[in-house]
This record gives sequence, structure tokens and C-alpha cells, in this order.
Amino acid sequence: MSTRFHNNRDALAGLLFMALGAIGFFVALSYPFGSLQEMGPGFFPRVLGVMLVGFGIATLVKGLRSGEPVEGAWSWLPLLMLAASLIAFGWLMERFGLLPALVVLIVTSARAGKEFRWKETAVLTVVLCLMAVGIFVWGLGLPYSLFSFEPGH
Repeated sequence: MSTRFHNNRDALAGLLFMALGAIGFFVALSYPFGSLQEMGPGFFPRVLGVMLVGFGIATLVKGLRSGEPVEGAWSWLPLLMLAASLIAFGWLMERFGLLPALVVLIVTSARAGKEFRWKETAVLTVVLCLMAVGIFVWGLGLPYSLFSFEPGH
């Protein structure tokens, strides 16, 4: 099966992963790396960047072998909804706290998909919120307020 490179689904996804990984890695170069015992702020983004580049290379090679074409056209509304959910998360996190920001992020992101179901989204939201609080607030001790209703922000 011969598919043009610019219409090859996995090849394009591989390039995207590689680009995002490289950008993350190079942005993180300005932060101290640290060590395995005392990780610096640049440790995680650099490691994640390298992993994304590696995953991108594997996906690109798979795409070049299989040649599966991109089907359909761009879905602009879901793309805008995903971008809006990320922007809303950042804005809400500062003003209303972690949990309201996560709820908006998860529900809006799920709503962008074709197979949206309220029950599944509600369960997913509860589970992901509990995991985020457990990992980031209780486990890592990050200073995120769960709810923060500060007027004037």
C-alpha cells in the first residue's frame, strides 16, 4: 500500500510527537536537571521530551511501513474545545482551585469527542479528580488549593 507522506496518519502523528518532545526538551534546558535522588525542575520535562521523541520515532517508522491514510477532514470545533478546556483550566485553577478547574477540563475535553456520554464522563471526572488530589496534593504535597473562591482575581 503506497500512501503519500503528507497523508500518512501514523507518520504525521510521529512527527507531531517528535516535535512536541523536542520543544519540551529544549525549553527544559534552561532549568536545572538535578539527579535521580534530587530531581530538579528540568528533570521531568527533559525525560518526558526524550520519551516523546522516542515514541514519535517508533510511530513514524510504523507509519512508513503501514501507510495508513488520514481519513476525513479536520474537526475544527473539537480542536477549539480542547484548546478552550486547557485555557479554562489555567484560568480557573488560579481563581477557583484544582477541583473546579479539573471538572471543567475533563467535561469539556470529553464533550469534544463524538461518543460523549454524561454518566461515563461523570464517573471519569470523579476518578480523575480523586487521582489528581491523591497524587499531587496528598502524595507530592504540592500547594494546590482544592477550592479557592478569591474575589478580585
